[in-house]
Amino acid sequence: MPVSKARSAAVYGINAYQVEVEVDLAPGAFQYSTVGLPDAAVRESSNRVLAALANSGFDAPVKRITVNLAPADVRKEGSVFDLPIALALLSAEGIIEDGLDDTIIVGELALDGRVKPVRGALPVSILGRDCGVRRVIVPAENAAEAALVDRIKVIPVSSLPQAVEYLTGRSVIEPIPHSVEGLFRKEAGHEPDFSEVKGQAHVKRALEVAAAGGHNLLMLGPPGSGKSMMAQRIPSILPDITFEEAIETTKIHSICGALREGAPLVTTRPFRSPHHTISDAGLIGGGTSPTPGEVSLAHNGVLFLDELPEFRRSALEALRQPLEDGDVTISRAVMSLTFPSRFMLAAAMNPCPCGYFTDPSRDCSCSSLTVRKYRSRISGPLLDRIDIHIEAPAVKYQEMVDAPEGEPSARIQERVNRARLIQLERFGIMNKAGASGGSGASGYKRAPVYSNAQMTSRQIKTICALDQAGRSLLKMAMEKLSLSGRAHDKALKVARTIADLDGAEAIRPEHVAEAVQYRSLDREIF
Repeated sequence: MPVSKARSAAVYGINAYQVEVEVDLAPGAFQYSTVGLPDAAVRESSNRVLAALANSGFDAPVKRITVNLAPADVRKEGSVFDLPIALALLSAEGIIEDGLDDTIIVGELALDGRVKPVRGALPVSILGRDCGVRRVIVPAENAAEAALVDRIKVIPVSSLPQAVEYLTGRSVIEPIPHSVEGLFRKEAGHEPDFSEVKGQAHVKRALEVAAAGGHNLLMLGPPGSGKSMMAQRIPSILPDITFEEAIETTKIHSICGALREGAPLVTTRPFRSPHHTISDAGLIGGGTSPTPGEVSLAHNGVLFLDELPEFRRSALEALRQPLEDGDVTISRAVMSLTFPSRFMLAAAMNPCPCGYFTDPSRDCSCSSLTVRKYRSRISGPLLDRIDIHIEAPAVKYQEMVDAPEGEPSARIQERVNRARLIQLERFGIMNKAGASGGSGASGYKRAPVYSNAQMTSRQIKTICALDQAGRSLLKMAMEKLSLSGRAHDKALKVARTIADLDGAEAIRPEHVAEAVQYRSLDREIF
């Protein structure tokens, strides 16, 4: 047949879309052209495809070859179309007789015909299931990742000849079974544990509250007070990730090529700790063809920013949208993409450039103007979006020596898991009620609510109702600290989490009091 078609897919944002690969063979001198807005990597596929065909024992057609990638108004990037183009060429030559309409094919070809792994296999498999196709053919290295999706056959191939033999019926390839059993087992080995932290009981309590409700947190204290040490132990007390959250997180890591070898599913909450020299695009995402940044790679996990004032002011201000909305939109002349970025921000900073402004045992060498200028690097609107502010004073030597071993992370995590389970049950009905909502213009559908920190204003009114004593206490704090409306809602969310840790159905005044003390830095320090 002179014209042949194959179905493939490409990733746009974090989701995949269908691409129809059309191959036309016309009489005439040999010529190979690719149309449909291909980038350089797609245009270069002609050399890879022809070499792979020749080295796999197939004769390339000596004709005018035109490869069209539809839709033609969307730019095609990467090397995922190598395998479907090669198979469509063989179909046009009559070597593959059965149609490829019920199959989505992705894969990069090496010059010797091997099929190399690609990014975004999980979104492609999800697309195949949602489109109702019978199977997806993916590189063998991506098969376990693609098999996370149920109700679709995942066919792994390692070479072009193997794919041809399967499609012509000369060999059988068993589909990879869909199974997630055992993937959530924790890896053995030593992890940083809170039992190793001496003192700082009030900071550890704040970290427990933050982990239980997914609240943003800022630690402020002199060098050596243990801020970074405690932040590195946050993953050990985070609540277990749900399967839905794991799939969301894996999609992002898949399209970035950040999945670890042998780990097709992200089964633990991400912990990202970029250096303060990171660019705006590296933190938020960007590029000519926008890709996710650290805020999206930390989705459903923790983004730790050490030495917060040392980050670029523009990068910190760009955090305001993802902290508020749970997603980040990157606009370019030809496209606008939205990436999910609902993460728990954990930040640490010194009180001044030398670090000893609040240390009673060390003299600060900074002038008042220097201190004010240093702190002004953290804007009020950004600080307003951080739920918990906590001071971490230096630990005295005697306390480090005499203090008993702290509470282990496993025990703290048990309480955190109980509190998070309460929240999942509470929001489960609301998430189902909102499941019929549509997607935005960019095609990204807002994720459901999993924690107290993600509550909307409407949910706060019903879930965080206070009695008269609680309202009076919060009103007094609002007036004394000059808190904003956003800070008011943050305090209510934190109070709800504290109540969940206590197993209380209603928010009591003591819960409000603890939540309010976590806002004391609004006026006192900044």
